[in-house]
Amino acid sequence: MNKTAFAYALLVASCFAAPSTPLLAQSAQDVQSAMQVLKSKTAQAGAPSLKGEEELEGHKVPVLYLGTKRVNGDFAIVDEVQKEKGGTATLFVKSGEDFVRVSTNVKKPDGSRAVGTVLDPKGKAIAAIRKGEAFAGEVDILGKPYLTAYEPMRDAKNQVIGVYYVGYVKQ
Repeated sequence: MNKTAFAYALLVASCFAAPSTPLLAQSAQDVQSAMQVLKSKTAQAGAPSLKGEEELEGHKVPVLYLGTKRVNGDFAIVDEVQKEKGGTATLFVKSGEDFVRVSTNVKKPDGSRAVGTVLDPKGKAIAAIRKGEAFAGEVDILGKPYLTAYEPMRDAKNQVIGVYYVGYVKQ
């Protein structure tokens, strides 16, 4: 296990695992496994980069690419992760100080995909992402509690250009 994977495993374990909560420890494993699948599928598509801008649900956002695959509005990868692992998955793009969902299967209360919504600018996850760090823990997403993991997405110059997200609605 490399240093990053070990640090991530410790982070996930510290956020969820406690001797008296084996159910949460299992959920942490599910979250970690789903993140591995999401990152594997995006890596297979190619290196992340930004090319141009577009209007998306009232936001002017950069267009995210994985290799030559345009990600904005394409749900194939996030839906594959959901099909394999359950839960939800999202790819965010950095737009100014915000991170905007450009590919997601997180649903809004009306049942539509939450494309164009932003990562909570006051939440725990974004605080870690802004420091270039991963986050794992419970967060509120559009009014529902989720067990989640977020990791910075970096381009070839090691700049944070987006975020990988996976999560499960907390029962």
